[in-house]
Amino acid sequence: MTGTALPAAAAATATLLLLLLISGGIGRLAVGAREPFACDPKDERTRGFPFCQASSPVPERARDLVGRLTLQEKAKLLGNDAAAVPRLGIKGYEWWSEALHGVSNVGPGTRFGGDFPGATSFPQVITTAASFNASLWEAIGQVVSDEARAMYNGGMGGLTYWSPNINILRDPRWGRGQETPGEDPVVVGQYAASYVRGLQGADGNGGGRLKVAACCKHFTAYDLDNWNGVDRYHFNARVSKQDMEDTFSVPFRMCVMEGKVASVMCSYNQVNGIPTCADPNLLRKTVRGAWRLDGYVVSDCDSVGVFYGNQHYTSTPQQAVADAIKAGLDLDCGPFLGKHTEEAVRGGLMNEADIDGALLNTLAVQMRLGMFDGEPSAQPYGTLGPKDVCTPAHQELALEAARQGIVLLKNQGPALPLSPRRHRAVAIIGPNSDVTVTMVGNYAGVACGYTTPLQGIGKYTKTIHQQGCADVACSDDKLFEGAIKAARGADATVLVMGLDQSIEAEFKDRDSLLLPGRQQELVSKVAMASKGPTVLVLMSGGPVDISFAKNDPRVAAILWAGYPGQAGGTAIADILFGATNPGGKLPMTWYPQDYLASVPMTVMDMRPTRSNLYPGRTYRFYGGPVVYPFGHGLSYTHFVHTLASAPSTVVVPLAGRRPANATMGPGKAVRVTHARCARLSLGVQLDVQNAGARDGAHTVLVFSTPPEDGGARWAPPRSQLVGFQRVHVAAGARERVGINIHVCKSLSVVDGAGVRRIPMGEHRLQIGDVVHSVSLQAEPLRVI
Repeated sequence: MTGTALPAAAAATATLLLLLLISGGIGRLAVGAREPFACDPKDERTRGFPFCQASSPVPERARDLVGRLTLQEKAKLLGNDAAAVPRLGIKGYEWWSEALHGVSNVGPGTRFGGDFPGATSFPQVITTAASFNASLWEAIGQVVSDEARAMYNGGMGGLTYWSPNINILRDPRWGRGQETPGEDPVVVGQYAASYVRGLQGADGNGGGRLKVAACCKHFTAYDLDNWNGVDRYHFNARVSKQDMEDTFSVPFRMCVMEGKVASVMCSYNQVNGIPTCADPNLLRKTVRGAWRLDGYVVSDCDSVGVFYGNQHYTSTPQQAVADAIKAGLDLDCGPFLGKHTEEAVRGGLMNEADIDGALLNTLAVQMRLGMFDGEPSAQPYGTLGPKDVCTPAHQELALEAARQGIVLLKNQGPALPLSPRRHRAVAIIGPNSDVTVTMVGNYAGVACGYTTPLQGIGKYTKTIHQQGCADVACSDDKLFEGAIKAARGADATVLVMGLDQSIEAEFKDRDSLLLPGRQQELVSKVAMASKGPTVLVLMSGGPVDISFAKNDPRVAAILWAGYPGQAGGTAIADILFGATNPGGKLPMTWYPQDYLASVPMTVMDMRPTRSNLYPGRTYRFYGGPVVYPFGHGLSYTHFVHTLASAPSTVVVPLAGRRPANATMGPGKAVRVTHARCARLSLGVQLDVQNAGARDGAHTVLVFSTPPEDGGARWAPPRSQLVGFQRVHVAAGARERVGINIHVCKSLSVVDGAGVRRIPMGEHRLQIGDVVHSVSLQAEPLRVI
């Protein structure tokens, strides 16, 4: 499930980026660079403190520091706006910064201005996820952390970034779906691990030095903001053990265990009646215990206050603090813990040792970041500065990410690519045709600069611009006439339509999947009038029901651009005119509007239920009609798969000596905990041939279906993704792709009790038109 190297078009950029990463950056510190956070070598008070000894183990240093703090000082370190401890030479620190798809100024820990007027703004996550390229995801993380470190060195940013958002896009109406890598738990988990590795640096795995500290959020079952009178502050997500293990926990487990993330954020909502930030089963037992988090757990902002004041889960603020910290919460985004912790200790609701445990986790992360190592400029990454932000290499990577993420949904004729020679004048129409900040979505910062779709297309040919609608709400037809006239006089028409943050955003879930207002009417009227081919380009985070355009022969082609980032206009134009061959695939299902009638957002069940006609969710469980399916995406060329090699049988070794009935469950399925899973994988070698005349990138998607008699009743009713890889193939050439499928992780199913099992028997692997069966066989049991 790893990606390939970036394609040839970005080879020079990748080389330059690699040189920057190896050298630690070429920039210099800004004027007025950051002073030491703690352990200043010029401060005589701190020279003898063991916690300032950079050569000592981090746990020892953290214990020494905690042992020197008073209860009052400890309490003031439990919030995002952590207070200074002047007597120990420690400055105050703002923990809250964001870097969802570039350094953001959403959190108070980061700001723009002076030597840092902006930062590279990559495509919104849902767009980048459509590339299905794990190496790209990691490369973006490397760039973002370069710029974050540079801004920290310049006194303009923090080192703890509460990103990425790895909740499942369970419901198409969710306003924050744009922030996520889509609906498939494996894709979301792989994105999380890759992006986190890029952010935290090569040494961040296994307790080493961190470049920045990432945070996977929001744990867990959080994917409703404000729908039909229910908001995230009051929602109780009722989740079965099966769905928790099979869907909601998968990305977070991968983020912690494979990405080695330094932080996990618990969410506002309750799960089965317990606030996530007060649930020891989720935080202490699962995240820190089973998954072995090496870092800290932070609340979503004011979550502890929410479960006290909004959900009335506890009767006093002090009890809320005690419940949260004893459950495993280490840091509060907000002032609640800082205000009420001392009272909770003095009232006997918790011990000071409970606070010590929380601070050991947060302070250890700060020490791994080098914040207690003295002079920042003398440390790794200490020379990064203004010249390392918005570099040509970084901006080229943002453009490449947009190119890789844009999805070609329809190409009748084919109408695309357009030709500057044949299409000498192109009408550019739509409320998103000349936008800037719309292209970066939410949780963005200040971009280095923008290229709008109108500007991008204008580099290829003459443009005739008409907005058609005043904004995406498109409440009237006052501007229709000009748009229709432009289409009649142009050689081709490009309509740039869709959504923006006024339609889908944090705390703003949609109530419809249709284009807003009279957008559909505008598209149809322009397509009817257009002299040349009509191309529909959509900007959106969530899916849109555009069945009318899909079925309209006058709409010859459709592109989904998501929110393509600062260089979105260039990327769209490059694909429209064939400079780039589209290779993106949808990371989520596009449902018809009718789907919403039978699926309340508040129902968390993933699987369909016949008794109440509940149709299920995502491609794994929903089998009804779709506008476009998960994984859909066209190209300007044609690829052919040929299976080169794959095993026909894999023996699953069993752990220890145990009775047969303890290992082999009903339906011939072995508990994962009873198998020796380490390095148990099957390798698939596939030849991908480009049978067309254009170079192009292709995403290999490997789906699996379990045996009928070995757990099919627990498995998703449809094949599920078990591996993916993007490969660039020159015209007429052939490339071999190797994908390793981990048996215990990828070929297992989850039973009704939430137990993960490996079905024995024939599993069917499907890669495009290629189908291969592999038989899993348990080693002979030694019955005792």
